[in-house]
Amino acid sequence: MSQAQLPWYRELSGYHWFVFVIATLGWMFDCLDQRLFVLARSRAMEELLEPCRAEIEQQVLEEFAAAATQEQSAGDDAQAVQTPQSTAEQQQVIVQRRFRAAVEFYSSIATAMLLVGWATGGLLFGVLGDRLGRAKTLMLTILTYSLFTGLSGISFRWWDFVLYRFLTGMGVGGAFAAAVSLVAEVMPPRARPHTLGLLQSFSALGNITGSLIGLLLLPVVVTAPEWLLGGHIAGWRLMFVVGFLPAVLVVIAMNRLKEPESWLAARAAAKAAAQSGQPAPQKLGSLAELLGDRRWRKHTIIGVLLVTAGAVGLWGVGFWSPELIRNHVLKDEPKQVQDAVSSVATALQDVGAFFGMLVFTFITAYIGRRGAFALCYLLCLVVVSMVFGFMSQKWQVYWMIPLLGFATLSVFGGFAIYLPELYPTRLRSTGTGFCYNVARYLTAIGVFTMGSLTVLYTWLFSKPSAERFFAFFGAEVPPPFRAATVTVAMIFLLGLAVLPFAPETKDKPLPE
Repeated sequence: MSQAQLPWYRELSGYHWFVFVIATLGWMFDCLDQRLFVLARSRAMEELLEPCRAEIEQQVLEEFAAAATQEQSAGDDAQAVQTPQSTAEQQQVIVQRRFRAAVEFYSSIATAMLLVGWATGGLLFGVLGDRLGRAKTLMLTILTYSLFTGLSGISFRWWDFVLYRFLTGMGVGGAFAAAVSLVAEVMPPRARPHTLGLLQSFSALGNITGSLIGLLLLPVVVTAPEWLLGGHIAGWRLMFVVGFLPAVLVVIAMNRLKEPESWLAARAAAKAAAQSGQPAPQKLGSLAELLGDRRWRKHTIIGVLLVTAGAVGLWGVGFWSPELIRNHVLKDEPKQVQDAVSSVATALQDVGAFFGMLVFTFITAYIGRRGAFALCYLLCLVVVSMVFGFMSQKWQVYWMIPLLGFATLSVFGGFAIYLPELYPTRLRSTGTGFCYNVARYLTAIGVFTMGSLTVLYTWLFSKPSAERFFAFFGAEVPPPFRAATVTVAMIFLLGLAVLPFAPETKDKPLPE
């Protein structure tokens, strides 16, 4: 049997598998951190913003007192007399509504800052990946996100929690470009798309593990000395402490993981040119070349727009499934039920994501990169609109949420395969990191837009004209959150619009 007839995995040596495992674990633990954050952010903000509840109660009390004074001065005897009990109940409803709005607002800020940190770290570590090396950069990013994930568990106020999430995001953003560049350059050409697709697919196992950790730890409250966090340690804090453990991976890999031969050759050429007194014709990690060369600039714009469509759709909508379940589908259930179903649902969402990325890896070998992206972006638009627009029953969670994960994460399998194929060795980490993480800046805007749209729709839908408008179509006024998420889901149309301009890289060698 010829080499071409053998299964692709028969071409891999023991070191190939070692590189694949380390890179996959580094990215998988990265995604574990993301899942812990998605599950814990609301509970974290509820505790960290608790001191603000008294301010909200005082504000509402003053508003009611001012309204009562105004009615008395106006001599409005037509108003029904309210008992102190009914007034207190109304006040508590308003307080709870405003506190919930504050939690969702600051949660969106924490999410946006994680993504800004992700983008910043991705750009910084992307350049370092080309200049310092893929292996060294990967180890550095793992240490960064592990350290600040652990520190997130000892936050005292919302602002230091947001700061730790920004710094965590820097490590998270750098890991992807270093991992996929390392795998793309080490693997044999025929095995490259398969290993890159599997690397991204197995990242879903990190998300699943995070969901299981949330299911076990989120309801837990540990008693502690009074001087330590007020005498109790909430489960969300324990979840972030667990996120420190991936640092052990660095100890295991640091002595055996080597730089790819193609990167060593590119560095040697740059050094030789510098020592001979001639300017290096091809600089490593040059942003000037990435954005100045017409070919690489076009590839970069396409890559940024493709990732933006997928990332805004995922972080701006798809990863808000816990809030959809807690605050809309199961809003009348006890908090423990909401947390349990949310954790199970996110695990199911991750199972769907695993198969979505696997399917992308499979179909791209037959219909090409552009065809696979087109199919998956169209699926994203349909599924996200269906789930966030219409899911209202508990039983629907168990089939809609896996489908949501399948659709929204499928395109991320494509990013791991496609982005490294757009650039030469000297720009591969820089270009991949630039595309993946400039898109994160735009995604942060999208996430903040989702929160702002919720506030806007709350104001619009409170007007009598809104009720008449929807009644004209025989419908009720939708919850503002649902309307905001479906609006943001239109970003998937951007991904479809970019594809006609994207180069097809199927069965082509890496550019040099």
